[in-house]
Amino acid sequence: MKKLFLSSSLSDTYQHLEDFIGQPLQNKSVTFIPTASVVEEYKDYVENDRNAFQLLGIKVVDLDVSQYLKEDIAQIIRSNDFIYISGGNTFYLLQELRSSGADQVLLEAIQAGKPYIGASAGSIVMAKNIEYVSKMDDKSKAKTLTDYSGLGLFDSYIVPHKGNNPFKDDVEQIIKEYKGKLPIIPISNNQVVQVKGSSVEVLGI
Repeated sequence: MKKLFLSSSLSDTYQHLEDFIGQPLQNKSVTFIPTASVVEEYKDYVENDRNAFQLLGIKVVDLDVSQYLKEDIAQIIRSNDFIYISGGNTFYLLQELRSSGADQVLLEAIQAGKPYIGASAGSIVMAKNIEYVSKMDDKSKAKTLTDYSGLGLFDSYIVPHKGNNPFKDDVEQIIKEYKGKLPIIPISNNQVVQVKGSSVEVLGI
């Protein structure tokens, strides 16, 4: 059964994680993929999320997929209990997941039941297509990406950072453009979408 914890910001929602996993988190480990943030200037949110895992007693194992071969990515993901992908540029993230082969590794691991935790770009990339966030993320940072098909593990489309700066206006434009056209789920930094098999629940306000 697939288990997806899809947030705008893990550091604002980590208190829900233990209930979602359904077991104590102390001494567990997470494959921590910060790749989406590599092309961004502001990256404090990555460290905030790293600190959230450490507060929960989870060991953080870093993996920038743009720097590893598929076989090594598979070994690292296999050796840890959970998978996390940070926020940043969703288009660059998808480009690097594809070029490294990490996309296939992730699909297999998640479909086999390994819990997945996403923040912002890490949540968006689970959709069938990521082009809907082009107002929020700069496509030009993914110079070789021409196909915007996401991993397709979630039928709805997360719109992160609703009501939160600096994305507040971009989010409202995305909602206006795609409401009624795509099954979008706008969430604030304090909300998380929890997916367990076919069950979908939104927590937080």
